[in-house]
Amino acid sequence: MKTMITRLKRNLSGLLVAVGLGIIAIPAPTKAAGLLIADGGLGGVLEIKEHNVQITINNGIAVTKVTQVFHNTEKRQVEALYTFPVPKAASVANFSMWINGKEMVGEVLEKQRAREIYNSYKQQRRDPGLLEQVDYRTFEMRIFPIGPEADQKVEITYYQELDYDHDIATYVYPLATVTRKGVDSRTTGKFAISFDVKSAVPIVELESPSHGNAFAVAKHSNAYWQANLETTGGSLAQDVVMACRIARPQTGMDLITSRTSGEDGFFCLTLTAGQDVAQRQDSMDYVFVVDASGSMADSGKLLLSKDTVAAFLNELSEADRFEVMTFNVTPNLGFNQLQPGNAANKQRALEFLSTQQARGGTVLQPAISTAYKYASNDRPLNVVILSDGLTDQQERATLLQQIQKRPGNTRVFCIGVGNDVNRPLLEQLAEDSGGLASFISSGDNFQRQAKAFRQKLMRPFATNLEIKIAGVEIADVEPTVLPNLYFGAPVKVYGRYHGSGAAEVTLRGSVNGVELKRSAPLEFPKTDPANPEINRMWAWHRVNRLLKDADRSGDRSPAIPEIIRLGEDFSIVTEYTSFLVLENDAEYQRWKISRKNLARTSTERQAQAQLHSQLDDIRNKALANLGPQAAESAAAAKPKPMQMSSPTPVVQPSVATPQAQTPAAPTSNSRQSWNLGGSGSSPVGQVGVLGAAWLLRRKRKGA
Repeated sequence: MKTMITRLKRNLSGLLVAVGLGIIAIPAPTKAAGLLIADGGLGGVLEIKEHNVQITINNGIAVTKVTQVFHNTEKRQVEALYTFPVPKAASVANFSMWINGKEMVGEVLEKQRAREIYNSYKQQRRDPGLLEQVDYRTFEMRIFPIGPEADQKVEITYYQELDYDHDIATYVYPLATVTRKGVDSRTTGKFAISFDVKSAVPIVELESPSHGNAFAVAKHSNAYWQANLETTGGSLAQDVVMACRIARPQTGMDLITSRTSGEDGFFCLTLTAGQDVAQRQDSMDYVFVVDASGSMADSGKLLLSKDTVAAFLNELSEADRFEVMTFNVTPNLGFNQLQPGNAANKQRALEFLSTQQARGGTVLQPAISTAYKYASNDRPLNVVILSDGLTDQQERATLLQQIQKRPGNTRVFCIGVGNDVNRPLLEQLAEDSGGLASFISSGDNFQRQAKAFRQKLMRPFATNLEIKIAGVEIADVEPTVLPNLYFGAPVKVYGRYHGSGAAEVTLRGSVNGVELKRSAPLEFPKTDPANPEINRMWAWHRVNRLLKDADRSGDRSPAIPEIIRLGEDFSIVTEYTSFLVLENDAEYQRWKISRKNLARTSTERQAQAQLHSQLDDIRNKALANLGPQAAESAAAAKPKPMQMSSPTPVVQPSVATPQAQTPAAPTSNSRQSWNLGGSGSSPVGQVGVLGAAWLLRRKRKGA
């Protein structure tokens, strides 16, 4: 079978959804993501006896459940301390421990209170568990006690949005991140990874760039695929990357909702600029700013940056102009002026980068100031920063202020290199300039990443976006200010709603100066139990926005009470809230801890069980078509008219008036959509509210 990369070069019509899996199963005595130690002042050794990861992807949101069994190899009682990296854009949804053979579900409390309660149990040598977020990139899990030569089973569940990247989107579980020095963490027993991916749009191909054929992949239908890997013993030292290509060329918007009867509802509205609006863009200017500080020597991050810039340069046309610079405590320029994107200049840039070494500190502000000097009024300037973002903390406020003062016609794009990166800083620098942030794992294909990112920069499809919803009352929309919509980079909008029934969703914006305004009727139901995960995702985005707003002002204290409230109400671990597990229900009552997460977890597990029942039906139907009896039955059956195997109807682009269409009524686990052409909408397609603006622009150019 030809590789995915070859196919993508020939066919750029689809968007890719990527799925991440939690571990790797190849022997490698190198640095690992997790570190499990006996923390009691006496050292000691603990083993990961079993490590099982189950990932379920349902229309863009991944639910990852990690079950681990720890074994105490010592003849004394110990406290387990397990550190592991925070996955990108992830919200921890549950932490459970098995105590006396029974699963005890944790609850989220204010961080200091959770730690005080945990420590009080340690003095009594009773069973508590604590899960804390140490910083923006690290979790710590403490379990006490684990008896002499005893086992302890724990389970962690986290939710995560898929990361779109034009025709491929990559979800990476950051196993190569080092949380502590001297890490060598392995599982000595069963080692298993499995995932189910369900897509409302046909799945074309599933492949692991990091592990290739190590995974067994099964296609049960165009809408449902599986993959798994299982072995005995394995290392936790390298990222796992899985990519799923789907065929979805249409431009539009999708709506999914979540609502418990009698309560406010939650919604997620996704805007996507598809292949049907692909257009040639004018030439641009680029300044590549490459971090060459000492931290970039770790895990080959500088080499990965150089390779990424080389792949990016390969995508530039001769009409583009570019400059390359490296920086540590001061900028170092390759040309000292913009150069045409011809072959000779690209070669000179690569020769310059090849001489650069990782050393010194990380001071980003002078490099950005220097890059701004290349701005002009007649061409867009794209400042592309490749860095781990591990700059001094005191520089953060200065950088955010500097972004606000950038020259007109300038956008900043950040590419986080490797796994040990300051994601919040790089994302905020890009978002505040109207740009994008992307993150390249050492286990992924940097050439594919560079090509996809270049395509985004070429097509900033719509700017100054606004969404209004009439017919139901909308509140607490996140983000409060919509980012630019790039070709291949969907925009997700979360919010809450009161009331129910039909509503008119109106999108306004600007496409290269041409006003865009389109409306679509969509249904906001009274009850929808199918997508409870978007409740937590809304709260996670709100917490993230509060932190970013506070960091711009340089003072987090006004935002902390609201962050704690959201963390406790929606069971979200933050830098100010933690998960606490107690040994029985009576202990929660004693501390007056409400069982909010127990109720929420029960609801979410019911929805997951319903989804897996649907997937079982699809799988059983596929199995029924295998074997000689199925073949004989098919041969004996009378010929029937051919049916579409794809759940997405073929819709030809047209200039039909969107208001003439009617939305599909939401059903269990449904997604509502709005398409540009045709006579109706489908619960599995996309909505064409943007394509007409492109057609209008072409018409005006031809006039």
